[in-house]
Amino acid sequence: MSSSENPIGVFDSGIGGLTVVGELIKILPYENIVYFGDTARVPYGNKSADVVRGYAAQDTKFLVSIGVKMIVVACNTASALAMDVVRAHSNVPAIGVIDPTVQEAVRLAGELGIGVIGTLSTINSCAYSSAIKQANPSLNIITKACPLFVPLAEEGLFEHPVADLMSREYLSGFPGRIDVMILGCTHYPLLKGPISRSLGGKIKLLDSGEVTARAVRELLTAGNLLNSRRSKPRYEFYVSDFPQKFNEIAERFLGRELEFVRKVQILSDRIT
Repeated sequence: MSSSENPIGVFDSGIGGLTVVGELIKILPYENIVYFGDTARVPYGNKSADVVRGYAAQDTKFLVSIGVKMIVVACNTASALAMDVVRAHSNVPAIGVIDPTVQEAVRLAGELGIGVIGTLSTINSCAYSSAIKQANPSLNIITKACPLFVPLAEEGLFEHPVADLMSREYLSGFPGRIDVMILGCTHYPLLKGPISRSLGGKIKLLDSGEVTARAVRELLTAGNLLNSRRSKPRYEFYVSDFPQKFNEIAERFLGRELEFVRKVQILSDRIT
């Protein structure tokens, strides 16, 4: 394949990055996509920075070995802690989810300000807060770690009563204090229903998937890397564990049958 026909590579700690993949499929319908979900080590959000950076290096090396033309870090924790690592191990353009999401949040923010929910590591990194303050120092920012959202999403409990219970527990302090809520983990859009209900339905939920997909399209266009072929694209999904479970949840979320799902073992020195 020519470089423009090579796939876009996407990685995440588990199934959450499928929210980005779904948007990429919508706005870039002819692009080949390779996805890696590190389901054996999910979540990244409760790991130390050093561990996350090591995982990100391994994930990147795997995608590079397949011959991707771009890497999308569809994991907020890795985007916050390891973009330098991703770029150091890649010879292709790489983009995370934080910068495009912050730009859109600042554009949408009203008089009250911006809320950010994410994993413990993402919130503690202050990556979102720092980027928002840099873009607009006057904006009010409220952040909250919501660690149990990831396992709820990984279990496919998108509309289960326990998701509503945890949303109310985490988010009761936000209504009336913010205009925009950044869903600072790509797993969280899978729980949009419970989150929206807990916020009273009046706060704009900002899903990083759509804005990141638009940023990917802009980068591919600028680099003359858009796939010009109009044949059926190939979507390949790799996971580090539980391929059957991943397949069931992914097909339900993406609304399509996955033709290629494979388990791989990723180590620092080899891929099997």
